[in-house]
Amino acid sequence: MIPAHHYWVNRLNPWFVHFGNGFGVRWYGLAYLAGLLFAGWILARWARRGKLPIPETEVASFILYAALGVMIGGRLGYCLLYNLHEVAHRPLEILEVWHGGMASHGGMAGLIVAVWFFARRRGLNTLSLLDAAAATGPLGIALGRIANFVNGELWGRPTRVPWAVVFPDAPLVDGLQVPRHPSQLYAAGIEGMLTFLVGLVVYGKSSRPGLTTATVLTVYGAGRFIDEFWRQPDLGQPVYWRWMSKGQLLTIPVIVAGLSWLLWYRVQAVGVGKKASVARCD
Repeated sequence: MIPAHHYWVNRLNPWFVHFGNGFGVRWYGLAYLAGLLFAGWILARWARRGKLPIPETEVASFILYAALGVMIGGRLGYCLLYNLHEVAHRPLEILEVWHGGMASHGGMAGLIVAVWFFARRRGLNTLSLLDAAAATGPLGIALGRIANFVNGELWGRPTRVPWAVVFPDAPLVDGLQVPRHPSQLYAAGIEGMLTFLVGLVVYGKSSRPGLTTATVLTVYGAGRFIDEFWRQPDLGQPVYWRWMSKGQLLTIPVIVAGLSWLLWYRVQAVGVGKKASVARCD
């Protein structure tokens, strides 16, 4: 066992530029911006190749809708799912975004609503646009989790693995700082980059509207459920059945929705195959 004082201590500066009094540019904000810019670059390339149901000139507007959906949904999701007691007493806390607090489940719901609204206003197929957002969105999740690591938040459970990290703001154990899993980086790789790569592959090979979204929901949900085993449950949040975190509980509907959608596609494909076989026999 490596002595606790031999582990790396995360003293990274969360500020990219800090002007004082809590004003400046954080790495967290830059992570969101980088994710949106990269997604916009990919979508613009797809638009030029005819793989997107909107022209390249509409990509910036689509990204703006998506960004607003993620930010509004993420903030509302955090306040309603993780901080409802405080918001009930101080409703204006929802607007205090400088105090932090974003929920990925809320951001996902907000993105879906934003894409639906964008598609409806332009008379487009919602699922086709949602597939494009689902294929590119997980990169933003990966960058956001890396920013969580830089911020020294959402730390993992105590451990003595060689790559463990000491987070100064994490709760003390028996009055001592202890090394913990860098669960933010696990999440960046599992629910972020893995989902991103799978989404790109499915989007590139499939022309069935909704299939990419269903796949991304399933992979992200399974990845989030798994990497939560290394993450310390949020302070003040319940642990169900002594092992399931609130994040895992909220992720179950995502997994069920994705798997049900994929199963429906499978049943549809089998039905089409049977009809084609009967037609050939006739």
